[in-house]
Amino acid sequence: MRIFTLTAAACLAASPILAQEVSLPDQVTWTAYGTGSAGYNQSVAIGAALQEASGVNLRVLPGKNDIARTEPVRQGKVQFSANGVGGSFMAQEGVFQFGAENWGPQPVRVLSANNGGTVGLSLAVAAEACEKAGKPACEGFEYADLKGMRVAFVKGAPALNVNNEAYLAYGGLTWDDVEVVEFGGFGDSWAGMIDGSVDAAFASTNSGRAYEAASSPRGVYWPPIDANNAEGLERMQAVAPFFTPMVAKVGATIDGTDGSPTAGYAYPVLMSYADQDEELTYNMTKAMHVYFDSYKDNAPGINGWALDKQNFQWVAPYHEGAVRYYKEIGSWSDEDQAHNDNLVARQAALMAAWEELKAEGPDNWAEAWDAKRREALEAGGFDVVF
Repeated sequence: MRIFTLTAAACLAASPILAQEVSLPDQVTWTAYGTGSAGYNQSVAIGAALQEASGVNLRVLPGKNDIARTEPVRQGKVQFSANGVGGSFMAQEGVFQFGAENWGPQPVRVLSANNGGTVGLSLAVAAEACEKAGKPACEGFEYADLKGMRVAFVKGAPALNVNNEAYLAYGGLTWDDVEVVEFGGFGDSWAGMIDGSVDAAFASTNSGRAYEAASSPRGVYWPPIDANNAEGLERMQAVAPFFTPMVAKVGATIDGTDGSPTAGYAYPVLMSYADQDEELTYNMTKAMHVYFDSYKDNAPGINGWALDKQNFQWVAPYHEGAVRYYKEIGSWSDEDQAHNDNLVARQAALMAAWEELKAEGPDNWAEAWDAKRREALEAGGFDVVF
C-alpha cells in the first residue's frame, strides 16, 4: 500500500483539506476506451501523474466497447473504468446490450467525471463526404444531409450507437434513412473514416483518431448543432437525454479557432460498482483531485476532471466512498444527496423488476423486459428513458 502526503507547498497550492494522506494499492487497474481515444490518453496521463507523485502504478486496459470495458469491473478483475454513458447510464438502465439476459440493470457508481465543457462529443463526417451532398468544403452541410450516406454502427457499443442515433434525430433522420456500416470497435470505425468505408462516425472532438482522420486525405468535419433549434434538440434529447448544446474549443480542425457549435456530456466517467471497497473509492476519488495539478494540460480535454467541473446531479449515482470525500471537502450538498438517493432507488426498482422477470421466464425476453422496465419506472415515479 502506497501512502503519499503532499508537500507543504503543494498543500498551500491546493487547500488544507487536501493535505491529508492518499492511500492506494501499489497497483490500480482500470479499463478505458481503445488506444488513441481521449479516454485512453487521459487515463495514461493520470497514470503518469500517479506514478510520479506516489509510485502507484495505474494499469490501463483498453476495451473496444461498453461491454468490454464494463465486464472486468463487474467480475471484480478491475477496480474501475474510465467509461462513458454506455458503461454508466445505460448499464444502470439495463438497456441495449445491457438488456441481454446475462446482464440487466447494473449497480454502477461514479467517482468523478470529465465535464470539460471544451470538448464536444459529436458525429463527425468525412469532409470528402460533403461532396456527395453537393456541398464542397462542407459549406452549409447539416446532419439532415447524411440521408443515404454510410454511418458507423459499433457492435457492443450502445453508447456510441445511441449517440449517432441522437445526432441523426437532430437532423430529422433515423437509422432507416442511412446505410448502416458495422464495425467491431471504436478504432475500427475511425479506420473506416480514413479508408473510405464509412462517411460518418462518433468521437470526442479531441480523440486521437479524429486528429488522425483530419490529417488524412478525406478530412473531418463536425456539422453544427444550433442551440436555438428547439425542435432538433427535442428530437435529439428524446433519444439521448444526457446531451446538451455546447461550443467545442478543443479538437481536430477546431484547435486555434473560435470553436465549433456541437453537443456534449460527461466523458470519460470514472466508475465502479456499489460493492467496491469504500476506502479504495474514497482514496481514488481523492487522488483524482489531489493530483489534478500534476496531470492537467497533459492530454487534450483532460482539464475537465477539475473539482469545479464536477456535476453531482448527473444521471448515475456516486459511490459512497466518493460521496464521503466530497462531503469532507464541503463540495456535497443536501440537494446532491437527495438526487443521489433517488438514483439509487431507481437502480433498486430496475433490479427488482429484472429479478421478477427472470422468475417469470418469458419466451420473448427483449420485448418482455422493455415492458417490465417501463412499468417499474412509471410505478416508482421515475422518468422513463429509452
